[in-house]
Amino acid sequence: MQHLIGGISSGGRVVPDVDGEPFLVERANGPYVWDNKGRRYIDTALGFGSTFLGHTDPAVTDAVRTAIERGSMPAYAHALEEEAAARLAAHTGDLTKVVFLNSGSEAVHLACRTARAATGRSKIVKMAAGYDGWFDDVAFGNAGSSEALMATNERPSANDTFLLRFNDMADAELLFAECSDVAAIILEPMMANAGCVLAKPDYLRQVAELARRNGALVIMDEVLMGFRLHPGLACHYFGVSPDIATVGKAIGNGYAVAALVGRPDVMAVIEDRKVARAGTYNGNPVACAAVKAAADVIDGVDYRRLRDGGDRLRDDIRTGFADAGIEVTTSGYGTVFTVWRGSEAPSDYEDATRKVDPAFTAALHVALRRAGLVSMFNPYGRHYISARHDEAVLGDCSDAFRQAAGTIAGTI
Repeated sequence: MQHLIGGISSGGRVVPDVDGEPFLVERANGPYVWDNKGRRYIDTALGFGSTFLGHTDPAVTDAVRTAIERGSMPAYAHALEEEAAARLAAHTGDLTKVVFLNSGSEAVHLACRTARAATGRSKIVKMAAGYDGWFDDVAFGNAGSSEALMATNERPSANDTFLLRFNDMADAELLFAECSDVAAIILEPMMANAGCVLAKPDYLRQVAELARRNGALVIMDEVLMGFRLHPGLACHYFGVSPDIATVGKAIGNGYAVAALVGRPDVMAVIEDRKVARAGTYNGNPVACAAVKAAADVIDGVDYRRLRDGGDRLRDDIRTGFADAGIEVTTSGYGTVFTVWRGSEAPSDYEDATRKVDPAFTAALHVALRRAGLVSMFNPYGRHYISARHDEAVLGDCSDAFRQAAGTIAGTI
């Protein structure tokens, strides 16, 4: 790779060479990817969760092909943009107003700008170790940073961004007692980038109610979890209603698209042009074709089968490693989970930093590659299951994890 920095344009997607060979994807289809040597792998990275319907879903691919043939970038309004917005809004409850963007990071940025305009306040609160995009303000306090640990009594902040301890209601109450200028709090249904750390029962609802009592809006960042547990927002699956939400990844099944969805009264500040928004590619025909087609396919997904199949895989992983003499557990859900060495999954980020084992997760990634399964390469990495990971594919996943467990057992 003489010209491309690091061999790839996103540092988070780097994977190591295995047996002296770089991993270069030649093509992808369904639950599989093929490398440039023609070897097939089961994919549990799935574009960091983007290809929820599996790679190159036929309906989405056909819709995108038609959009390209009609002109991929007119830069003017087109009927497909409203059609896609309507199909998306049909899945997001009372969040019926839509703005399309190109990435989750852009969607979060617009969400924060909207909250500030709607409330007249300036401060944004995010979860310590949460991931809400790579723009400067919300990239503060990501997993792995010193700030995310919140190790002192002084609350970490950067410009107008404050951090909040996930799963800690006392810290949330303290924050609002200390600051009356909070425009919004960004919540995630699950702390995915900290290793699929689940919210405590009723935590999300309690924080949302606390924020509203103190005049702040609730932004639910659903870029990763939206449409992964049911055909809509994960927060609605848990009975939590935000004021605005960000979605991406699954809504376009691998095509570059994200959206901000919100209640009409909140989104009025955008309609009234009190909030600046722009973007040459926002709502382009290719992205909108992908969203509309993906929504139609999502309506036919058997989510119960998908969640149950993923949970059986999680059980198989624990059993396979136990048979190799290694104790592991998993955290998350059937459609997205993290494998941890040890008997208990972490309950918060501080616990996750104690339990994370980078050497083990690196060894697992390499062993799985050799067994024909490719995964995220990160100490807090996740495994995704797509709608195309049927019973046979999940059985092959179990075999790959069992083979990897045997390989790792000989090295630790």
